[in-house]
Amino acid sequence: MSEHSRFLEPITRENVAVVLVDHQVGLLSGVRDISLGELKHNVAALARATTVLGIPLVVTTTAADSMWGPTAAELVQALPAEQEIIDRSTVNAWHDDRVRGAIEATGRQKLIFAGVSLEVCAALPAISATAVGHDAYVAVDASGTFSRAKREAGLLRMQQAGVIVSDYATLMVEALADNAAPDSGALYAALDMPFAVLVGQISAAHHA
Repeated sequence: MSEHSRFLEPITRENVAVVLVDHQVGLLSGVRDISLGELKHNVAALARATTVLGIPLVVTTTAADSMWGPTAAELVQALPAEQEIIDRSTVNAWHDDRVRGAIEATGRQKLIFAGVSLEVCAALPAISATAVGHDAYVAVDASGTFSRAKREAGLLRMQQAGVIVSDYATLMVEALADNAAPDSGALYAALDMPFAVLVGQISAAHHA
């Protein structure tokens, strides 16, 4: 498969894993390119949707007991009860043997990353994964950073390296594939998109 055509292959629940990097209270306090409430909502929704679809999930922090603090409570509440959070010291999560091992153990070719900050915690492991042959995607609205310039630079660098940028809901809906799937209702509820909730309410009222 060519470098270009491999990204034309759709994301499915069978070929993708999700990696959440450093959504920690200390880092979140500095986010300026997206509202903190929206960012927390989006990453929690991504985690819930990942669980609904049975997609493997890897979660990591850096210096959680000192520099950057614990994972945001909103995300912790959205994670499966048995989910491990791997704390590391490396800047690039891909360079930690445990994190990389957990990702590779999923056996998935396609990887969706989200992180704080966007240009480091999401971009660097996504670029590293691309370098060794994975198809890497970044959910930009489940990531955040500390200035508009850093956001723009991170997006440019990822695109130059062949990382695909998208949003959390589109990536999960693509993995769902069929709105007639038995878990489609649970998936849309997990995504918690206000307009979708409204459409569902209208539809339910119409069929009542």
